[in-house]
Amino acid sequence: MPNIGSLLKDEIARICRREIRKEVEGVRKASAAYRRDIAALKRELTAVRRQSGELAKRAASTAKAPAEAPGRPVRFVAKGLRTLRARLGLSQAQLARLLGVSDQSVYNWEGKKATPRKEQVQAIVALRAISKSEAQQRLAEIKPPARPAKRAKRRRG
Repeated sequence: MPNIGSLLKDEIARICRREIRKEVEGVRKASAAYRRDIAALKRELTAVRRQSGELAKRAASTAKAPAEAPGRPVRFVAKGLRTLRARLGLSQAQLARLLGVSDQSVYNWEGKKATPRKEQVQAIVALRAISKSEAQQRLAEIKPPARPAKRAKRRRG
């Protein structure tokens, strides 16, 4: 017949194991959830890095001066702007949004009433290197300008 001390010791050990298992189960579940979250974040980071690389390549290809000799000044020709706009299938307003200028500026440039500044000429030169689909994609990324709210007319009387 076993000793009462050893029976108590065995029973206490069994109860301790059961209690420890209960406590550790929550930690085990939390640890598994953290591992899943970390794996999802790693996948997301990989996708963002891939997208960043693609955007960097696109920016690098756009930044290159197309068929222009370095150091050679770029001339602005109104007919060339109209031809570029037609090739890209853009309206004057859409071209203005791509260049970050007003619609009236593009109208004046095409009508030979004004000439663009150096920065704007560089932006026009950069547009020469893009395709019609890329122009549409860039337009989709640009938010349309907010229109001012109309005021209600006051009635006198």
